[in-house]
Amino acid sequence: MGHPPSVSGTVLPFPQRTPLQVAFTRTELVRILDLYGRMVAAGEWRDYAMDFARDMASFAAFRRAAERPQMRVEKRPALRNRQGMWTLFGEHGQVLKRGHELVGVLAPMERRLLKAVED
Repeated sequence: MGHPPSVSGTVLPFPQRTPLQVAFTRTELVRILDLYGRMVAAGEWRDYAMDFARDMASFAAFRRAAERPQMRVEKRPALRNRQGMWTLFGEHGQVLKRGHELVGVLAPMERRLLKAVED
C-alpha cells in the first residue's frame, strides 16, 4: 500500500457567505436605545421601530406611533468605505448627518435632547 498522491499545498479560502440581513451590534444598539430612553424621559419620543434588511438596518423614533418618524438612523455597511455607513435622517427624510462613527452621527439628536431638557 502506497501513500496518497501529494497535494500541491494550495490552500483554498473558506467560501464567504453573505449575511441574510444587516443588524446592529450590541454596542450600537445600547447607544441608540440609551438616546431613545433619554428622549422618552424628556417627553420627545413615545415609540420606535426597527427594520432589518439585506443591505441595511434602520432605527426610527416617533413622537406618536401614527406619524412619520422624527428621526431615523440607518446602518449601510456597503457605504463603509465611501461617506460612512451611518446616516441620520430628519422628520421629512432629509439627511442630517453622515459618518463613519455612530456617536458622531447621533450628535445632532444629543444636542436636541440637551435643548429639550433645558426648556
